[in-house]
Amino acid sequence: MLTIAPLRLPLKITALLLLLGAFQSTTASAQTRDTGGRLILVLPFDNRTGQPNLAWIGDSFPDTLNQRLTSAGFLTITRDDRLYALDHLGLPADFRPTRATTIRMAQTLDADYVVVGSYTVRDGRITAQAQTLSINQLRLSAPLEDSSPLDHLFDVENGIAWKVAHQVDPKFRVAEQTFLAASSGVKLIAFENYIRGTDEANSEERIKHLQQALQDTPNYPAALLALGKVQYTSRLYDQAAATLAKVPAGDRLSLEANFYLGLARFNAAKYSAAETAFGFVASRLPLPEVVNNQAVAASRQSKDAVALFQRASTADPNDADYHYNVAVGLFNRGDAPGAIREVETALKLHAADAEAAELHTRLLANKSVTGTPLKNAVTAGGFDPVPRIRRTYSEASFRQAAFQMDQMRAIRMATLPPAEQATQYTKLGRDYLSAGLIPESEQEFQSALTADSNSAPAHAGLAQIREQSGNAADARTEAQTSLKIQPNAQALLVLARLELQANNLPAAASDVSAALHLEPANSAVLGMKQALANRGQSLP
Repeated sequence: MLTIAPLRLPLKITALLLLLGAFQSTTASAQTRDTGGRLILVLPFDNRTGQPNLAWIGDSFPDTLNQRLTSAGFLTITRDDRLYALDHLGLPADFRPTRATTIRMAQTLDADYVVVGSYTVRDGRITAQAQTLSINQLRLSAPLEDSSPLDHLFDVENGIAWKVAHQVDPKFRVAEQTFLAASSGVKLIAFENYIRGTDEANSEERIKHLQQALQDTPNYPAALLALGKVQYTSRLYDQAAATLAKVPAGDRLSLEANFYLGLARFNAAKYSAAETAFGFVASRLPLPEVVNNQAVAASRQSKDAVALFQRASTADPNDADYHYNVAVGLFNRGDAPGAIREVETALKLHAADAEAAELHTRLLANKSVTGTPLKNAVTAGGFDPVPRIRRTYSEASFRQAAFQMDQMRAIRMATLPPAEQATQYTKLGRDYLSAGLIPESEQEFQSALTADSNSAPAHAGLAQIREQSGNAADARTEAQTSLKIQPNAQALLVLARLELQANNLPAAASDVSAALHLEPANSAVLGMKQALANRGQSLP
């Protein structure tokens, strides 16, 4: 069961960032206090088709819009957060709020904007209309509309998402075509089964729909995560681990997937594998619950995990369990005074903790003993204090921490010289591109060009984005711009692929030859050389 809380958790997030050393100025500190007016709640769209079998589409709009708006740098509120707000207001999960209730929901979740909408279907064509409500100004935007054949539902949802991003942030630079290309690779029937699966209350039905989604699109990260989570809550730990391990490490969902992967492996007594999964998350987003669980998994292998337990306790000093875990770690070291100090702190925070009280009593009775004799004395009679794992996942904390860390990264980047900013943003863009995160990738390349418009690698990256989104003309322009600034293999490869697609083999061979001269060992260049050879075209 997820533990969902309102999104703004400034003390916890600030503690995390301090732990990371992520900011050093009052300006940066101020950035951690809120989301900078970029927190968006997307509600399910109203089904005005008159066809109940198409009701699932209404629930699909928040899923797609949340993905695209997250890639655009907004912090979005998930389905679980939305259900938390409805429950908090005493409303059923399928309640369709009025404007007044919408505002109350948004205020409950501290949202800055709410997106509402509806859709109709006529003659096999879906038309969607959306509006954005600014909570601070209590002003509803002009309608945003998009339309396409029903079997191109993603185009409508991605198009609406792009228009919302532009409406909320007029300086948003990612091209609409990039958003339209972002859902490629997911079959519509798989998407339908994924949405139906996440909406099902019965776990067996959820599993059935999600497994069907993965039969149609085996590498569907959202469906893998959803299936792994329901398998985990159904105590199918080995199945959950096998499913969650398939979420690609570069995907945005990999952190949540690995948190549950760690829990699944821990519950199957595979402690080393659990430690690895928690460590993966902690290396990228060291929230206290993650670091704590990494430490617990390590301690189950008889490793000294005190340093990790102390990191978790430092990040969230008001959590009694973290202090208790430090106490157990110090006790296992044979450090009675240190263990007494920590367990006393735990009892101040949670006086009714019987296990902590028992440990405290036994430690006081043996406070002058150290090492192995201390452990033998305290555990006499079968008492066996063990560190406590955190089995609940605060998705809101994770997402806000990731969002805030992105903001802090931008602040740090702004202190670098323009050329170095461009280099760093381009590297991030390439990382996103290799993970298939097209909108996120373009965001980084655009930021690189804002810092340094003469960045050849950034123009080359943008050329790849335009190529992948099907805009050959702009891809060619960006590649040529990149080459005018500095010869590079990436831009030449874009041109070569475009020429190959146009069946202009001599021109493609010329581009590949130039790229090979620059990077003789580049595997992509060698692959293009082989592709040309297969079509009977040799290099000049």
